[in-house]
Amino acid sequence: MRAKKSYGQHFLTNEAIAQRIAGSLTTVDGSPHSNVLEIGPGMGMLTKYLLGKDLNLLVVEADDDMVDYLYRNFIQLHGRVISQDFMKLNLENLFPSNSHSPIPNPQFCIIGNFPYNISSQIVFKMLENRHLVPELVGMFQKEMAERIVASPGSKDFGIISVLTQAHYSGELLFKVGNGNFNPPPKVQSAVIRLLRKDGDLGCGPELFRRVVKQAFSQRRKMLRNTLRPLVNDPGMLSEDFFRQRPEVLSVSDFVALTNRIGRLQ
Repeated sequence: MRAKKSYGQHFLTNEAIAQRIAGSLTTVDGSPHSNVLEIGPGMGMLTKYLLGKDLNLLVVEADDDMVDYLYRNFIQLHGRVISQDFMKLNLENLFPSNSHSPIPNPQFCIIGNFPYNISSQIVFKMLENRHLVPELVGMFQKEMAERIVASPGSKDFGIISVLTQAHYSGELLFKVGNGNFNPPPKVQSAVIRLLRKDGDLGCGPELFRRVVKQAFSQRRKMLRNTLRPLVNDPGMLSEDFFRQRPEVLSVSDFVALTNRIGRLQ
């Protein structure tokens, strides 16, 4: 099977790395019968190690040729392949209630060697459905992985860092050279794990997103300039706090900022 550029396919060829990715996933509820969704299984390099675990596994694959390949080579996947674009998939009730998951609308982990052309979109869709997804383990382009888990003050810290870390704790697990794929991508890769945080954000999520995106709309400018469309109080904008640039603020700073702005609206 040949990789297709239109799907952003780079097939993992290193067995040890595939096994390590599968082993990096914790269970949803502590039981061995956890719901797991693999995105973009391709030729099943990672899939076969997931099938070796006691998991309630579904895979979603947009490429019809890959779907046919999976059915021909993995009899265990019959009835478990969703032939659809993940970005168009309705995640509600994806895993029906059963004897292992008696609650309605059960949760599930996400795992995959993600197509790099939609990897950030996968993260944002997970955030929109965070009530369903307690954990993600995925292969990303290294630069994207570093952005997602970046700390405040670093050059990589940005919108996706803040929005993700507001709801998930992130960890870069290991890096992967481009020689471990066919065809080799032009970039290096890395695997990260995201674990959902407990509790509420502490501010309105919609306004929080607006504040974060507006703050980073011109990341080299001070907050007093970028946030002017959201803040109608010149006195607030004259405070020392607003002389900072957005990349130095922590998630808790953005939460506090959102609450201040919200009280003015």
